[in-house]
Amino acid sequence: MIHQFILAAPKPGMTAEEFQDYWVHVHAVKFAAKIPQIRRYLIDSRVPFDGDRGTPALPHQGMAEIWLANEEEQLASLQTEEFLQGARLDEPNWAAFWMTIVLDTDAHEIVPGPPLTEARPSWVKLTTLIKRRPGLSLDDYRKQTLGNYAPAVSGLPGLRRHLHAHTRDGFYTFGEAGFDSVEQIWFDDVDALGEALASPYYAERVKPALDAVADPAHVFSLASREDWIIGPQEKP
Repeated sequence: MIHQFILAAPKPGMTAEEFQDYWVHVHAVKFAAKIPQIRRYLIDSRVPFDGDRGTPALPHQGMAEIWLANEEEQLASLQTEEFLQGARLDEPNWAAFWMTIVLDTDAHEIVPGPPLTEARPSWVKLTTLIKRRPGLSLDDYRKQTLGNYAPAVSGLPGLRRHLHAHTRDGFYTFGEAGFDSVEQIWFDDVDALGEALASPYYAERVKPALDAVADPAHVFSLASREDWIIGPQEKP
């Protein structure tokens, strides 16, 4: 299963609120959700959070998460009328498409949340894009993120769920991918997230583990709330 992340920013002149509202209530429902190959589809709308990482901060005000069965279905989705004459044509109406970041990943669920068949609580989620530090091979990065870094993150106080997704090999065909993995951690609310990142545990355990694998100049995050468009159960 491909877990795709698409980060988008508002077109010039559109506020973050207008952008998020259009994405969730117009673009997602009228266009993207009609692409038949998409199995699950989630929009993460950015929420204010002083602890977002990255200098300068990401300008993106939301992120789509899309699940596709495999590369064949992904290619087929890009050739459908629903994409070419629908979702693709609608992009300039709301998004600064030249700033879009797309990553296809293989996801590893480190700390499971509640079953997807259950109603999900209104948690806040922090998504972090990570590029490995210079000199660290991609293979070693993948091993260390799952073997050392992810277990440290899983001990954060108040953590409800934890996902670490590695960028798929195809993004390295012609050189380096922009980011090597996407990390997601869920908390009850923004306050709980902020307390976890300000905790002694984070300073003593998580930050050193992150510094061991990441290029500090290429670690960016955004906090968000979730709106399921297709799901959380997978579409047949």
